Amino acid sequence: MSGLPLRALPPGERPRERLLAEGAAALTDAELLAILFRTGNANGRESALELARRLLARAGERPPLAWLAEASVEELCQVAGIGLTKAVTVRAALELGRRVGEGRALGEVIRGPRDVARFLMGRMAGLPQEEFRTVLLNTRHRVIGLERVSLGDLDSSPAAPREVFREPVRRGAAAVVLAHNHPSGDPEPSPDDLAVTSRLVEAGRLLGIDVLDHIIIGHNGYVSLRERGVAF
Repeated sequence: MSGLPLRALPPGERPRERLLAEGAAALTDAELLAILFRTGNANGRESALELARRLLARAGERPPLAWLAEASVEELCQVAGIGLTKAVTVRAALELGRRVGEGRALGEVIRGPRDVARFLMGRMAGLPQEEFRTVLLNTRHRVIGLERVSLGDLDSSPAAPREVFREPVRRGAAAVVLAHNHPSGDPEPSPDDLAVTSRLVEAGRLLGIDVLDHIIIGHNGYVSLRERGVAF
């Protein structure tokens, strides 16, 4: 099918027609991207679907969508066939998806670590760098905000108490859940993770803000330090 435009495919194989008939959830990642691209390679040698598949393959061993979510416009434009228009379209679509996800989280009640992981796994699993984030909660443990506190190097993300609690204090949060990812994919806590958590739990007590948990996110799972019974 190399070079075959999408309109030349049988209707049942065209991504747009499939979306209309079966719903967006039925489409593959590549098919959804192909709809955004609309056209393939400028030289006509690849369809939009083939171009989308090749772009996702650039993720290598990382989860393709996690890689795509972090790729900049400049990085996307380095892929042959991805010009500025396609790159900007992808970035805009991903940002809309991120905002929709955060909007859905607002007002939700956090009953345990699984609820936090549900909000954050899609955003943080597979990231190339370690990020530290906080989930801000009111007195009824409803989400009032999601904040990225810091972005570290490949191995660490500093989490100074004044940075962690700046937004919770400003927004009047009653409690927070801490979260960070491990780029290695293994969510097992390190000694540094335990030490940082203990320090932040104590800082929260001094500020009158409960630290309910610290969730460590890997590629395919997470660890709750509260459930482990450590650092709390």
